[in-house]
Amino acid sequence: MSDYFDRLTSQADDQQSLDEPQPTPEALDDIDEQAPTDAGRYTPGNVKATAQELLKFGLLEADRKPNLYQVAITQTAAINQILEPFDLRLKVDDVRGLAFLVVSEQLFSEGEENDDEWSHPLVRRQRLTMEQSLLLAILRQHFIAHEQEAGLGAGEATVELDELLPQLQLYLGDTGSDTRDQKRLRSLLDNLKNHGIVSDIDANDQVVIRPIITHLANPENLQNLLHHFRQIAGQSTPQDAEGEDV
Repeated sequence: MSDYFDRLTSQADDQQSLDEPQPTPEALDDIDEQAPTDAGRYTPGNVKATAQELLKFGLLEADRKPNLYQVAITQTAAINQILEPFDLRLKVDDVRGLAFLVVSEQLFSEGEENDDEWSHPLVRRQRLTMEQSLLLAILRQHFIAHEQEAGLGAGEATVELDELLPQLQLYLGDTGSDTRDQKRLRSLLDNLKNHGIVSDIDANDQVVIRPIITHLANPENLQNLLHHFRQIAGQSTPQDAEGEDV
């Protein structure tokens, strides 16, 4: 049985607990969101979500994921700190509303002696076919023309398949069948869609060209493509007819 002293100390403890300020629901949310990592540091939930989205898809567009994009451009240093152990870094094209991942330059400098063996554990070097590279260059031309007309960074660069088909036939030749030519174009667009370069073909036979095309089809890659076609014109060897790296 408790004595008088036990009852006194129990009442004092109860009173002290009542006097202490109780955390609000908002404060509890903050505590939950800032759970400590193994290193004893705190990573805000929005930064985590943005880094995870970038690692999953490789890019963020302002018009498609505005909240995550805003975090990317305001918390670039924090996100790069997360990405650094993976030899990745965040690059921002704020004019076009684009945030995307690139491989750290350090990885290239470490592999300068044997560039053919360049590899990354999370990024697979993908090689486009000649036809895919050609269509990529044609799409970039349409995208730049759209920006010249509507303004730099203007969204919804839409192009009709009927506009692309004659240009593709000019370089690849006419198969003699409209159905076969259309099928070839649609197949190429479907492949480029997997790289995030274009949208799905809509009901009006149109595609939207994504702004990432300006970085994938950069002047250096276009020069390589031009050099490749010159080699073909000069009757180059068959092994030269490989695609471009993206």
